[in-house]
Amino acid sequence: MLEIEKSLYERGYKYIVGIDEVGRGPIAGPVVSAAVIFPEDIQPFLFKDSKKLTEKQRKELFKEIKEKAIAIGIGVVCSSVIDKINIYQATKLAMERALRDLKHPYDFIITDYVKFNPFPHISVKKADEKSLSVAAASIIAKITRDEIMKEFSKIYPHSFDKHKGYPTKKHKEEIKEFGLTPIHRLSFNLK
Repeated sequence: MLEIEKSLYERGYKYIVGIDEVGRGPIAGPVVSAAVIFPEDIQPFLFKDSKKLTEKQRKELFKEIKEKAIAIGIGVVCSSVIDKINIYQATKLAMERALRDLKHPYDFIITDYVKFNPFPHISVKKADEKSLSVAAASIIAKITRDEIMKEFSKIYPHSFDKHKGYPTKKHKEEIKEFGLTPIHRLSFNLK
């Protein structure tokens, strides 16, 4: 889980950032990215992609990541911006915002299969299963987005706390019953 980071440390990079995003597939809500820097002597403590963990496991790891990380940054891009610039560009914007939110210098970035020019980076397929910092970023992004969606469920008559804006059968029924909300992505297929 640290091979990518170790190879970069060996090349002289000191502060390596793992970035991941959550929320490209939903039809409502923001896309959220997180960036995480660990100290070079960190020992692996995550071994699964955030999607394969329970909510309880993610919350426990969220606390542990916050304790062990040198820096954590979060970037959020709302649905109206996603509609204006498309989900791929919104993902990159969320990543840029997460980097700015780090408030810490960095030398190199590991992304989960997202080209991120002009930043010095490596784009790795399934990086959240191969890089500790990307796996940690995945958990931070997932918990952050889930909490945002829980708050939206208090405002709108949709079960955003349950389906998190993904196009489930229940969500589609709610759209028919209650209509669209301001957080729905109008550029997506909402049927």
